[in-house]
Amino acid sequence: MTEEQKVCPECTHKIKERSDKEYRDLVNRLSRIEGQVRGIRKMVENDAYCTDILVQVSAVNAALNSFSKVLLANHIRTCVADDIRAGKEETIDELVAILQKLMK
Repeated sequence: MTEEQKVCPECTHKIKERSDKEYRDLVNRLSRIEGQVRGIRKMVENDAYCTDILVQVSAVNAALNSFSKVLLANHIRTCVADDIRAGKEETIDELVAILQKLMK
């Protein structure tokens, strides 16, 4: 399992190679969330009761938060830990900045 960061040749963004399992887990979570959002749209189109829609919106928010937690944990365990071991202290500033955005 090689987890490495590169710079995309077409831009200045970092990329991350994920293991097959990590990739499948993240994509599966996103597919479920996508299905939930489509379900909410259908509820609106079918004039569902407001509180029923809000309950589903809450479920999507919880699923997105869960996705973010999994992704953040993977990021800390791999990218951040590797960069700190390599002496790249700027990664700590990047982590602090993303945590501040997530906690808004």
